[in-house]
Amino acid sequence: MKISGKFVLKVAGTLTIIALVVAALLGVVDMVTHDKIDAINVEKTNQALAAVAPEGAEFTPVELSDAAVAAAAAYGTLDSMYEMSTGGYAMKIVASGSQGSIEMIVGVDANKALTGVSVVSHSETGGIGTKVINNDPNSAGTPVLDQFIGMSGAGSLVVGKTVTPISGATVTSKGITAGCNAALAAVEAMG
Repeated sequence: MKISGKFVLKVAGTLTIIALVVAALLGVVDMVTHDKIDAINVEKTNQALAAVAPEGAEFTPVELSDAAVAAAAAYGTLDSMYEMSTGGYAMKIVASGSQGSIEMIVGVDANKALTGVSVVSHSETGGIGTKVINNDPNSAGTPVLDQFIGMSGAGSLVVGKTVTPISGATVTSKGITAGCNAALAAVEAMG
């Protein structure tokens, strides 16, 4: 059976029109939701900043240095950095988890020790990786994110050695650990 040229053009034209309509609709949805999504992300970031800093701390954005970005790159991506009025820095770090990226805020005090970790967004598996994100207790009974407080030394944080993971969520634990190592490396590179 031979397919006529008219039929091929008709099908191609129909598919092109459908694709253009869908693209236009996606553009409209993006325009309508873009500002709302940005506002939600800003609010989540502000909540995470407050969670990793001493009460009453204020945050001033810091221009990222090439040295800090390069040092953090061994573990994750340094997205932004804020100087805390109480001393030290809070950084937005993106690291790999089991199901995608984990975006977190990591605080580091003036003595280059971690002050806290708070997750801004993630796509980890519910009931497994989310146990880490929700700061559930690990096998030692310590909330998994709280165990990082006071730790220092970029590269010294290692799951199974200095960090106790949640059973079944080792990859998520490794992602958070990588983010903490990235923050410590960035601060150490700044001097």
